[in-house]
Amino acid sequence: MEQMMTPGAAATADPSLFHGKSAASWPSIIAGAFVAASATLILITLGSGIGLASISPWHNHGVTVTTFAVTGAIWVIVTQWISAGLGGYIAGRLRTRWVGTHTHEVFFRDTAHGFITWAVATVLLAAVLSGSLMTGAGTAGHAVADVAAAAAGAQGAMQSSGAPGSPVSAYSVDKLFRTTGSAGGTPATDPRMETGHIVANALVGGTVPDADRAYMVDQVAARTGVSKEEAQTRVDGFIATVMQAQAKLKADADAARKATAQTSIYLALSMLVGAFIASVGAALGGRLRDEHI
Repeated sequence: MEQMMTPGAAATADPSLFHGKSAASWPSIIAGAFVAASATLILITLGSGIGLASISPWHNHGVTVTTFAVTGAIWVIVTQWISAGLGGYIAGRLRTRWVGTHTHEVFFRDTAHGFITWAVATVLLAAVLSGSLMTGAGTAGHAVADVAAAAAGAQGAMQSSGAPGSPVSAYSVDKLFRTTGSAGGTPATDPRMETGHIVANALVGGTVPDADRAYMVDQVAARTGVSKEEAQTRVDGFIATVMQAQAKLKADADAARKATAQTSIYLALSMLVGAFIASVGAALGGRLRDEHI
């Protein structure tokens, strides 16, 4: 005959009932985990739809980037609250009743069931969404990768002097054989490749030496027939454009880094909140189950 549990005290029961039995009710944990995972997918899909509807590529239309980021963070936390609470509650209501167990132990087991349910749901979602998460992380890190690739490409361009692994850069070779012009007053070779080497050196060093500027002015003047003043203006504008592009690339990379860091922090906080809510929900569900039986 099943014995009723008295609050605040342990009821007596046949010890054979507990021999070899685990305190974990895995069917209820798995059921709660699937419920939590399903609720999370539904809420994330709903949030994505609302978020996409609230933004616009047109100027002064839709929400701002800051508003979108704050709203997204709040939605992630709310999603964890609802899904984790629902999964924990289901696990608590469906778990096996523990006969002859002190109410304090029952409370601990219920909260543990909620925490385990949240953990299983988290692992399940990570397995399902791993491809999407990797794609998102790769997109967020593209700007950082572009900076590294630009630096590596610039360094590679400087090292392309004909011998793989050579410590002598192509820029150094160009500088060694740099001429002031051919017999006819026009450069014998197309200076575009050498200009690329100068730009690569500027990207690595952060500036264009005055000698390189003067050389580029001479080459532009000789190739185009414009005055030295006009050639100087062209070269200065070209160098300014290159430096602005590099600065923008670095700014984008820094913004992507900050956004990724903030997203990671918000996600971690929302997961901690979800673990707590799942534990509370399981304790509430288990208590109501015991009261109704």
